[in-house]
Amino acid sequence: IHSRGSTVSTAHGGELLQSADTWFAPTDVTTGPDGAVYVADWHDARTAHPDPDADWDRSNGRIYRLISGANERPVVPDFVRLSAEQLWQLHSDERQWYVRKARCELARRMAVNPDAAELQSLRQRLKAVVTGSAVLSEALEGLWSLHVLGGVDESVVLQLLSSPHAAVRGWAVRLTGDSGVVSELLAHRLDEFAEQESDVGVLQQLAATAARLPAAVAMPVINANINRDDHGDDPCLPLLWWWAVERHSVSGRAEVLRRFVRPTLWQSRLGRDVLLPRLIRRYAAEGTVEGLDAVAQLLKAAPGAAERRGLWDSVVSGWQERRSRGLEAGSGLTSEQIGSHETAALLLADWRAEMSNLSLLRAGLLAGQSEPRAWAVQSAFDGGLADEVRIPLLDVLSQSGSADLSEAALAVVVSDQSEAVRSAALRVLANSGGDESVAKALTALHQRVPASALNSQLRDVLLSRVEWARQWLLAVDAGQIPAAATSLEQIRRVALFGDAGLDVLVAKHWGRLQGSNREERLAEVRRLNNDLRAGAGHAGSGKDLFRRHCAACHQLFGEGNRVGPDLTTANRQDRDFLLISLVDPSSVIRREYVSVVVQTQSGRVLTGLPIQRSESQLVLADAKGERQEISTAEIEDLQESPVSLMPEDLYRQLNPQQLRDLFAYLQSGG
Repeated sequence: IHSRGSTVSTAHGGELLQSADTWFAPTDVTTGPDGAVYVADWHDARTAHPDPDADWDRSNGRIYRLISGANERPVVPDFVRLSAEQLWQLHSDERQWYVRKARCELARRMAVNPDAAELQSLRQRLKAVVTGSAVLSEALEGLWSLHVLGGVDESVVLQLLSSPHAAVRGWAVRLTGDSGVVSELLAHRLDEFAEQESDVGVLQQLAATAARLPAAVAMPVINANINRDDHGDDPCLPLLWWWAVERHSVSGRAEVLRRFVRPTLWQSRLGRDVLLPRLIRRYAAEGTVEGLDAVAQLLKAAPGAAERRGLWDSVVSGWQERRSRGLEAGSGLTSEQIGSHETAALLLADWRAEMSNLSLLRAGLLAGQSEPRAWAVQSAFDGGLADEVRIPLLDVLSQSGSADLSEAALAVVVSDQSEAVRSAALRVLANSGGDESVAKALTALHQRVPASALNSQLRDVLLSRVEWARQWLLAVDAGQIPAAATSLEQIRRVALFGDAGLDVLVAKHWGRLQGSNREERLAEVRRLNNDLRAGAGHAGSGKDLFRRHCAACHQLFGEGNRVGPDLTTANRQDRDFLLISLVDPSSVIRREYVSVVVQTQSGRVLTGLPIQRSESQLVLADAKGERQEISTAEIEDLQESPVSLMPEDLYRQLNPQQLRDLFAYLQSGG
């Protein structure tokens, strides 16, 4: 274990215990009073846990005892009969089992008779050890036992904050948070301590404790670290300071705002880049007049217009989160209040100064401002403007889902404009919706240009709405479009609508979509195993096949995308495991790779793997690795899918030699 700022990283340090038994399943490890290591072995044929309700064999678990040197079993004393002095002597035992048992016995006696003479005497001795010992382990063990004896008062904490041991200083800060009682003297000392402490582990504890203390005590501590502005590259510490700020952002709003409207905040990377954007987002998501007032104060405190414009992304995120929780109606804010608030005036002024700023445009659309929306619509559908101007505007408009954009978007999709612009307009159309005439126009477009690169996107859009899917399937039924033009992965979405008429058309042209049964899948695994044994594979060719068929979703040896599991650490030497995963990818789906089915308020049905989730947005990835962003405010229903994102018939695209090549690469060392 290696220290990495406020956290740690690990590296393989060797094996404590190895077993050739395939049933070996160690689940826990601990030490005992004899200093030995005890390993609990679940010992089962299945070392994975795909089904928690399975009939697990609970009869054959075992425990291993690992010893070093002579197999001597120590005589364990009766801790109840030991004196307080003897219990303290046990604190120096190198076996932690004895140390902890001794401390537990002291805690028991404290609960029975806290005023016992032996405990009072030990408290005084421990105070001297804790505040004066040059040995870290002795000081720490003494501090923990002094704490269970109720001896860590404010006078001790004040001394411990000057301890030469960072771990002791950190524990002094933690115990202050545990008590929650801070005098004016200790509050001033914590403020000074926050300005001077250099150990990142202690600062980590200071941030955690600041979240637990009253705002009047915590904010000076937080502000001291904003002004220091060090450890900005630490992986955890900046967010711990945010956690502390957020804890006081509402209950201690005045204390928080007093520090965050100061000009010096903008000189601190921690304050400017980490804390301030999150605080604005928090207040924007609040959905109250007080929250909007706070947003306005923070925006106006920016040193210039350019700096203020950079904060609107945070306002947008907050407003989107508020919408996703359905707070507009019950938040106490009316549209008139939002429109008349000074935040809206600031937004409009900033947008007029930089109309092409997408963050300002999104904010204007969310705020319901007509002027930015009218400009965006006019510019996005202006064929005279450059593609690089129009496409971002179309993407912004696609997030609004406004039905009045359907006609203009359809006109662009069926035009001869660039493919990139038409694709962006199709995204607008997908969210805007429309009647069956839109579906007929898109179907006709697919017929006219069957080789268009847009056709896969066209099919995705058409099959995302029940009435649009009906028009597509009727065209297939009429022989206007071959059934083979639609992949099984796309046509499976139709079953999600639960429409009997559509199910009949699907069965007529695509047959059974439920997949093969267990016996058929096992037979397929045996057949593929025979193909693999029939010859040798070439890893070099297999690498090319991996890039072509697998890398869109899987990573291996650092190459590819991590939509699905990283295969580098998978059990790649188990050929049966790989084959079953290939033939029946839905047999076992790890929790983090479960796909979802999303139904939007506008009637769309979307499927994919959730790769990003927030209060404001859900991002899905499909089997091609393409991303679909959905505002959580638009989600009407979300269900987990029992079907893996990985297509079942992917292996059918490979001949036997290609399969051997692919497996040679999968089972190689890279």
